[in-house]
Amino acid sequence: MKVRKANFTDFDQLAALFDAYRVFYKQESDLEGAKQFLQDRTERGESTIYVVEDDGQLVGFVQLYPIFSSTRMKRLWLLNDLFVSPSHRGKGASKLLMGEAKNLAKMSEAAGLILETEKTNTVGNQLYPAVDFKLDTEHNFYYWDVE
Repeated sequence: MKVRKANFTDFDQLAALFDAYRVFYKQESDLEGAKQFLQDRTERGESTIYVVEDDGQLVGFVQLYPIFSSTRMKRLWLLNDLFVSPSHRGKGASKLLMGEAKNLAKMSEAAGLILETEKTNTVGNQLYPAVDFKLDTEHNFYYWDVE
């Protein structure tokens, strides 16, 4: 397995992975919408995507969005999406992707990475501490949805 930055030739395979990721989070399948969303983010420079490839097949991805910390006066990267196909789970793909995300933060001289996951995501909640992420127990996370 090798990890690399996604490119324009990856969008068909990547869209299938992204669609499976969305379905995992209880969204309706929309393969064409997934492909368009990923292409738009990439073409506009709004996200950075890394993929794990095994024998010419994409088996996982991580998508990161740049944001900024006013108090630190530096960029942060929001690790928004991480997914590995069920056939490749437990084989180190997630750790490869997390390592590449950390490299992006270092190379861009960012303050770090932040992420959010559901409390019920047992795999993620085991992975993140294993790759040196710290659980923030001091802050509340709030959201507001447009109806």
